[in-house]
Amino acid sequence: MAERPSIPEVWLRGPIEGIQPLLQPAAHTLAQVGEDVFPVVEHLAPARLWALPGNSASIGFHLAHLPGSLDRLLTYSRGESLSSEQLAALAAERTVDQDRPELSFLLARFRNGLEAAMRYLRAVPPESLLQPREVGRKRLPSTTIGLIFHSAEHSARHAGQIVTLTRVVQG
Repeated sequence: MAERPSIPEVWLRGPIEGIQPLLQPAAHTLAQVGEDVFPVVEHLAPARLWALPGNSASIGFHLAHLPGSLDRLLTYSRGESLSSEQLAALAAERTVDQDRPELSFLLARFRNGLEAAMRYLRAVPPESLLQPREVGRKRLPSTTIGLIFHSAEHSARHAGQIVTLTRVVQG
């Protein structure tokens, strides 16, 4: 793996333009996810992308799941239900290890997902942050800000798995 230039992590570079102060931590996290993931996976061979070291999920799975889950969580944060397209994407995540889409497709979807999330964060009305929201078929309770923060935290967890798995499969 190439050595990354020594620049501060995203959260140490100041506010991200257009993001309200209470959402800066989520925006910083999502920006860091992109910076951490793209350089380590952009040249992965298919055998490494779809490897299952120690019976863990593949890097390809994480690359497919992260933007899908981010989209679903942010949909709930808007007080909306999942669309049929989102449900179909969720179903496709369950078979991604058999379907094995090209890395270029996964990375484009990953990039688009992060960009859409940042656009959304720029548009979130501050007065909506504490509004109650429901999650999933069970309609579990959350809030707009709770879902936004969980979406960032969930994305960071998967990014960490991607980075670690990349090191494992590359030896």
